[in-house]
Amino acid sequence: MVLPLEMGWRQLLFENWPVDPNLMDAHLPASLEADRYDGAAWLSVVPFTNVAVRPKGCPRSLGIRLPEINVRTYVTHDGVPSVYFFSLDAQGLASVVGARLVHHLPYYYARISLEFCDGRVKFDSRRRHPGARPGRYTATYWPTDSPFQSTADSLAEFLVERYRFYTEAPDGSLRYTDVDHDTWTLYPASATVETDTLLRANGFARPDTDPVYYYSPGLDVVTSRSNRCEPSTKGAESESTN
Repeated sequence: MVLPLEMGWRQLLFENWPVDPNLMDAHLPASLEADRYDGAAWLSVVPFTNVAVRPKGCPRSLGIRLPEINVRTYVTHDGVPSVYFFSLDAQGLASVVGARLVHHLPYYYARISLEFCDGRVKFDSRRRHPGARPGRYTATYWPTDSPFQSTADSLAEFLVERYRFYTEAPDGSLRYTDVDHDTWTLYPASATVETDTLLRANGFARPDTDPVYYYSPGLDVVTSRSNRCEPSTKGAESESTN
């Protein structure tokens, strides 16, 4: 049994593009469907840092810091809006191995630096995972206006207010983890992206359209343990816990 985790997510950039839903479905497990907003699927790159990562109930002082960047999209399964990760690059080797084994997440070891200075975040990630396709992301990002919280049915709500993610285990089974947190505080944002080969490493061309940017200083989260989705007799899938 895997214990739930507590952590903080800090200094996040949400970099988002609309893409063809058929293209996105081709990259997803057959049991998941690309979620749509205004008829489009969405592809996102999210650099940030985890702080105070620890088993639930442990003192915050025992947690570790873990800079990370993920490439993700938005899916539905049994009507639940969720996230699907194509890759997650992170600094901590032990944490990467643990997340792969325990949560079946496609984590890759990377060397990452994140500096916050004068209201701007400087982020640099270079993948160092043995045998993996190379991936690099270098950017500076910053908030540009007043903070806000997303409203119902807005694009911002669609992109950030997600409380479950799905993964595919090595045996092909679908698994999910629930994530509990407060509503996001967001800012309109700008970014200067110097290098991005992470999308290519995941089989996507970087879109020609300008991305939609949001920044958040972050929030605290609690995750459940990883749970297995079992097929039902009707061909749909019901969720049960292993």
